[in-house]
Amino acid sequence: MAIRNIILEGDPMLRKKSKPVRQVNDHIRETMQDMVETMRQHEGVGLAAPQVGVMRRMFVAEPVPDEVYYMINPEILEQDGSQTGEEGCLSVPDLEGVVERPQHIKIRALDLDGNEQSYDFEDFHARVMCHEYDHLDGVLYIDKATETYDPQERYEELQKEYEEKNKELRKKLEEDGAISVEE
Repeated sequence: MAIRNIILEGDPMLRKKSKPVRQVNDHIRETMQDMVETMRQHEGVGLAAPQVGVMRRMFVAEPVPDEVYYMINPEILEQDGSQTGEEGCLSVPDLEGVVERPQHIKIRALDLDGNEQSYDFEDFHARVMCHEYDHLDGVLYIDKATETYDPQERYEELQKEYEEKNKELRKKLEEDGAISVEE
């Protein structure tokens, strides 16, 4: 297995539609194992083939540790409900966004042995699968995001806000005599 280079936003390859996998063979299995290793190395929860320069309809996902899904020629059969949440992407580093996704999906795909499998996913699992599936059609989450932001800047803003509120609370408690100021 090997760590693959991740293609970054701005590369036209990420905007192309992937072609179906013709045959699940050792080359496909090896590529997908490399994708899992690459995804884990970069602390991701999913990775689509176009993100590593392979223009085939396949992705790997690990929504929770040690629960890896191999999706070859996936097809979303049903989707319903709605959920809004934060997403990031290994191909769009240093940026996160808020995206609306289906709450539930049914997806069919080939596994590493070339056998057809059907899955029902909800909540975060559905979000991950939809995010990776979009990559196969040249769509990035930033295309669907209602808001994007730098997570480090957001963290610093929240930290500052927390410190201000903590300061205000401390002052009020001191004024009420609930705590005393140490000299």
